[in-house]
Amino acid sequence: MSGLDSLYQDIILDASRRRSGEGEIAPFDAEHFEKNPSCGDEIRLRVRVEDDRVAEIGWVGDGCSISMASASIMVEQLVGQPVAQARAGVEALRGMLRKRGSDHLTDDEADLLGDAIAFEGVGKYVMRVKCAMLGWVALEAAMREAEAA
Repeated sequence: MSGLDSLYQDIILDASRRRSGEGEIAPFDAEHFEKNPSCGDEIRLRVRVEDDRVAEIGWVGDGCSISMASASIMVEQLVGQPVAQARAGVEALRGMLRKRGSDHLTDDEADLLGDAIAFEGVGKYVMRVKCAMLGWVALEAAMREAEAA
């Protein structure tokens, strides 16, 4: 295993154990539930938006280390960010995973992803992509619901 792969693995394992944002929040503006039918991972995510910023994210979930670590890293990176930047972060992760590790990321993409870049190798394993995206998809839907309210 290369040094970079080892670092990424450490980031994922640490985030899976630490689980930033785990737990319910109140008050919240929207809630969304996502389940990965192929493996059973699930997450219920709540978001609070203030002044067009992601003020707080809380989630309760059960799943593999990839899905739980990804939700944890998402919280660390996106709380406090403008909603538009949070959406850009979701799209950056989605785009990186679709590349399946075949293309290098631009500096702008890497900046948007932050520690979520650790999931770059997950793109090579189609069955794991949904695991990495689970919390991010739930956040994306919750932000849409909050905006519509």
